[in-house]
Amino acid sequence: MSGVLRRLIAIVAALVLFAEACGVVLVNWVLGLVARNQHMSMAGVDPHAISVGAWIAGGLFGLFLVLCGILLLVIGIRDRTLGRFARITLIVCAVVHAVLGAFTVGLVGWQAFAVLMVVLALLVFVLVAYARERPAPEVEPGPEDGPPGAPSGAPAAA
Repeated sequence: MSGVLRRLIAIVAALVLFAEACGVVLVNWVLGLVARNQHMSMAGVDPHAISVGAWIAGGLFGLFLVLCGILLLVIGIRDRTLGRFARITLIVCAVVHAVLGAFTVGLVGWQAFAVLMVVLALLVFVLVAYARERPAPEVEPGPEDGPPGAPSGAPAAA
């Protein structure tokens, strides 16, 4: 596979995750404002706690997406894979997108599901394209003079 294509897809995936991070932070900010202005309370929880919780959750998830975007950008610029931490972080990001995609079908619709699946496809492509190649296991040469399966130096079974 062309290195240029791998780099391009990694950089595009990074830009998509940066845009998604901005969208998640914006949606949670609006959600926090709505919860605060309407004095929403669930099971006796203070409305202020709900709005602050929405803001904190949006900020943390946005930071996670920005971290994943930075990792993808570094992969795209260097054109080589990163370490174990980066791979685990990107795998977690892909799993989160798969789970969110499953919930999104019922809650939002097929268009949002398609967007999340495109992001998932970009993440999986980068993970597969930059997978470390493992060397093939070395096979010891078998005995030349005996039948197959016989230990070397052992007489053939009658």
